[in-house]
Amino acid sequence: MSADPKSPRRFGWLRGGADRAARHARETAHLDTSREAITYYRPVDDREDDRAPLSAALIRRIFTYSRPYRRRRNWLFALTLARGLQLPALAWMIGRIINGPIAARDLTGIYAWASAYLGMVLFMVLTLHLRQLYALELGEAVAHDMRAELFRKLNSLPMSFFNRTKFGRIISRMTSDIDNVRVAVQDVAFVVTIQAVQMTVAAGLMAWYNWKLFSLMLTLVPVIWVVNERYRGEVTRQLRRMQETWSRLTSTLAESVGGIRVTQAFVRQEVNAGFFRKLVDLHGENNVGVARASAVFIPLLQLKSQLFLAATAFLSGYGALRWQGWMHMDPGDLVMFFFLANFFFDPVQVIGNQYSQAMSAMAGAERFFRLIDLKPEWTDAPDARPLPPAHGRVEFAGVGFEYTADRPVLTDISFVVEPGQTVALVGHTGSGKTTIVSLLQKFYLPTQGRISVDGWDLNTVTSASLHAQMGSVQQNNFLFAGSLADNIRFARPGASDDQVRDTLRALDCLDLVEALPEGLATQVGEKSAALSLGQRQVICFARALLADPRIVVLDEATSAIDTVTESRLQRALEILLRGRTAFVVAHRLSTIRKADLVLVLDQGRIVERGTHASLLRGGGVYARLHAEFVRGGQKRG
Repeated sequence: MSADPKSPRRFGWLRGGADRAARHARETAHLDTSREAITYYRPVDDREDDRAPLSAALIRRIFTYSRPYRRRRNWLFALTLARGLQLPALAWMIGRIINGPIAARDLTGIYAWASAYLGMVLFMVLTLHLRQLYALELGEAVAHDMRAELFRKLNSLPMSFFNRTKFGRIISRMTSDIDNVRVAVQDVAFVVTIQAVQMTVAAGLMAWYNWKLFSLMLTLVPVIWVVNERYRGEVTRQLRRMQETWSRLTSTLAESVGGIRVTQAFVRQEVNAGFFRKLVDLHGENNVGVARASAVFIPLLQLKSQLFLAATAFLSGYGALRWQGWMHMDPGDLVMFFFLANFFFDPVQVIGNQYSQAMSAMAGAERFFRLIDLKPEWTDAPDARPLPPAHGRVEFAGVGFEYTADRPVLTDISFVVEPGQTVALVGHTGSGKTTIVSLLQKFYLPTQGRISVDGWDLNTVTSASLHAQMGSVQQNNFLFAGSLADNIRFARPGASDDQVRDTLRALDCLDLVEALPEGLATQVGEKSAALSLGQRQVICFARALLADPRIVVLDEATSAIDTVTESRLQRALEILLRGRTAFVVAHRLSTIRKADLVLVLDQGRIVERGTHASLLRGGGVYARLHAEFVRGGQKRG
């Protein structure tokens, strides 16, 4: 049953109560077990540490990214030091003006000191402007270099890493983790320095002018620090709850939008909407929890500071009215002391909050550097050499492979393919077809046996030189955001529009693309929704043909398309494979019939091999698969 939008419970988070935490736990558990749930979120499994202790090694490593910008960084530290000195200096100047020219009724001296004060203020404004500008530029430069390095690292990792790593984790490394480090570089390091210098100078001046009153003042510092720590701890817990419900909210929204056809087909709109409203209610309650914690602790912190300043004003005022004794103070020193006390206490809360941000940056930096330092399961051999121009002879000799230890996926795979031949890989799902072509493309290394191209063991050649002579067409016909022309010239960015058209003309498919309103300039949207399946496959064929590979790997799409389009695609496929060694994970009988060699796989082994006709005559596994193909085609027809 969906939630009633007018139910009093819907706005329950607006009410107070001591059982809010218990209710939060009950509602979260209810959402996890509810049959309405369309996205299950397991905090224990999905949550990553959002904080880590300060580490000098991590801080040094983060600041290595600032070395290319050392001149600006050094200027920034100088401006930071100057900024920390300026506010206490202004307070000192106020005291000097009151005790000096004002007390002496010296109008000329007042003008002189006031002019100096104005000059200091203008200098302070300029310093603040430059410090903020340089800090933002340095933070963005560091984040830019970190993201560039992470992207290079991701592109160098083998497929096994992406198979076991959640996509969201990778995005988090690139976005929120680096953003936390950026904030630490541009804010935390320099703000803490400013506040520390300000506190030190203010403390020194107060101790110099009245060390007894300053000693009394220090007794309240631990109280303010403890209250600040309690505040940050409570807000952190509330923020974590809010982040958890926000994660569920966004993942539910993404899943609902992505599966909108299924939702509408099974009339789940109201059920899903009710579940989503519950998530929104819970997220709203957590948001209010953050605001409630802030509403309690921030006034308390300010009250503590103001009470102390009131006590300081009382004691220092009493001392100023007494012309002698240990509490005696000049009026100018009283005003200066009052300002310095503010400059001493204000940084306590600021540094506490910056420390919290620093811990978040440490956690982000740990995760970032853990990925940067990740050693791939395999790399090209140190003595690997570029593969010479290939003719296309491929040999698998006793190849075995395991994704995980003691769980073989392929066992004793052996075959030879001569240049220009087409091999069709046939078998049920999970039989090892895609693994074979992945090993050929050196996305993985075999755990046993040897794979060679023109007699060159793939373990002895560089991956880049092998990939440069191979073309690949994936089953999902993936297209990047951009124009159709950009997608076709993906493997040859320097290809001209005329070469792109010639490639489509060679495939006899130029008219299919030019029929689009914008032709080759058509922009591909998310999931290529603006293109039909046949058009997407033509673009992928053209992309592979333009690369002019010697070896082609094709994983045929399984989706049904109309007869006319399939006929056009079959002609285009014949042109693409002509004169090239081809490995086809076959799903169409027309492709299998034309193959020079058909390899039938079952549970990671080659159980039959031969041509289409010879395998049919054999009456074995392939014959049974062929019968299933035919029956499936008749049912679709």
